[in-house]
Amino acid sequence: MALDGFVVANVVSELKDKLIDGRISKISQPEKDELVLTIKRGKDSYKLYLSANASLPLIYLTEESKQNPMVAPGFCMLLRKHLNNARILDIFQPGLERIIRIKIEHLNEMGDLCIKYLIIEIMGKHSNIIFCDEEDIIVDSIKRISHMVSSVREVLPGRPYKIAQTGEKSDPLTITLDEFKASVLNKPLPLEKAIYSALTGFSPLMATELVHRSSLGSAPSANALTEEEGLHLFRNFEHMREDLINSRFSPNIVFDGKEPVEFSCFSLSCYKDLEVYGEDSISKILETFYSSKNTVSRIRQKSTDLRKIITNAMERAVKKYDLQLKQLKDTDKRDKYRIYGELINTYGYQVESGAKSFQALNYYTNEEITIPLDETLTPAENAKRYFEKYNKLKRTYEALTKLLEETKADIEHLDSIKTSLDMALAEEDLAALKEELMEFGYMKRKFSKAPGSKSGGKVKAAKKITSKPFHYISSDGFHMYVGKNNYQNDELTFKFATGGDWWFHSKKIPGSHVIVKANGTPLPDRTFEEAAGLAAYYSKGRENDKVEIDYTEKKNVKKPGGAKPGFVVYYTNFSMVAAPSIDGLKSAE
Repeated sequence: MALDGFVVANVVSELKDKLIDGRISKISQPEKDELVLTIKRGKDSYKLYLSANASLPLIYLTEESKQNPMVAPGFCMLLRKHLNNARILDIFQPGLERIIRIKIEHLNEMGDLCIKYLIIEIMGKHSNIIFCDEEDIIVDSIKRISHMVSSVREVLPGRPYKIAQTGEKSDPLTITLDEFKASVLNKPLPLEKAIYSALTGFSPLMATELVHRSSLGSAPSANALTEEEGLHLFRNFEHMREDLINSRFSPNIVFDGKEPVEFSCFSLSCYKDLEVYGEDSISKILETFYSSKNTVSRIRQKSTDLRKIITNAMERAVKKYDLQLKQLKDTDKRDKYRIYGELINTYGYQVESGAKSFQALNYYTNEEITIPLDETLTPAENAKRYFEKYNKLKRTYEALTKLLEETKADIEHLDSIKTSLDMALAEEDLAALKEELMEFGYMKRKFSKAPGSKSGGKVKAAKKITSKPFHYISSDGFHMYVGKNNYQNDELTFKFATGGDWWFHSKKIPGSHVIVKANGTPLPDRTFEEAAGLAAYYSKGRENDKVEIDYTEKKNVKKPGGAKPGFVVYYTNFSMVAAPSIDGLKSAE
């Protein structure tokens, strides 16, 4: 997901189109390793965001504003001194390096025109923003690198600027077939690794894409390719290079559901089964991708505590269930004791005094059985003892049967909350799940002091839940709603849906209630299939190839008294098998 040489080339192409001949009107440094340049060209104004952050180096055009520190850092003041109202002459990328050089013209203190370079290096932990003069002598940098930090290259004022060494990698823009064979096809490495370790600017993603376009994914290693396969790979590489040289870019993000997986400046055939979001601007792609990625990461981080609570509660419930099953199995002897008591009462007159057992015919099975006796007790007392054992085990069985149902319901409830947590995309989604966990005692509710209370009286903290169901529109124009949690499932099914609407749910596994608003119109087969795919996608079976889905009219769905949120029963339904998918559905959110 890092910016490779191809994406940098796309960024350079976009910046050339929008910024050349523009003037730098404002320079700010919101973070220690970030710059924002405001550039005006004619009537247009652009904000260029530059980041040398070790974990997230970036460069793109943005419309967002960032809060600046009260006192500008030294590097920012230096750039303001030299580059205020300076004109951008050129923007270029050396080879296919992850480096962008911005050539800038400005007036010095004497009023003479001077040339400077602002160089952005997007190289992971080695990322930097370097300010150089016309002779490529470093004026300063946002990160100063001394020989104590790097013995390979110093980045300090007064030192000559030189590009960081990329080893023995070849330039993809100039490499010939013979050179390609020597640097790539002779390596005893997996084909993808042979490509990105031999060619500058290639990321593992672009190497994978090249191999996929060449249909060589099954190749054991680069040096195992035949002459024809090697030539076919190079021809596909040339097509990719031609698109790059001619700036035939198609910026896009690949999504797995709501989660961004990868971005690129070229169409990714290796992800053809996932949803693709495209834009004309690579800047919009980068901004959208990292914004979406940060949202998903933040939600996952904030959901860690809830996931831990659910996991611990689930483990306790499962252990409890296993123990109750074991105890229930011990009650299997209850009917045997009842029969012993009945047979002793029936044949007790035949029992000799002091006998430790006696043989009797079990008239239920017509078999002869041996009944143990306590020789110190009379037959009547032995019968009474067996009936007492029977009644005790019977009471235990009845109590355990009820407890097992309750524990199983708890496990299913927790499993449904866990499934809802997996699909949470916003903080309000987490708030609804947190409220459910507190309501059923899985976590403690926070209390606040009552206003004006002198005795320290406490009141329940007010809950603010604004989470809304997912809303899609089918290919045939029908509105479909998906509950994100158990509360929403109940709300959709029993308050929002009408009797003639259709209800979908994954069979025997946790999942969302899906409501299709029919509005008195018969649903086409395609809408049934899309709604079933939606129910499969928002279920615990999302990772499976197929999921069995039950569907019925909403009027057939009932809520048992005292049932937990999201739990329903239905006795009239249809079923189908569907692949988990939201392809072809338009989000109405």
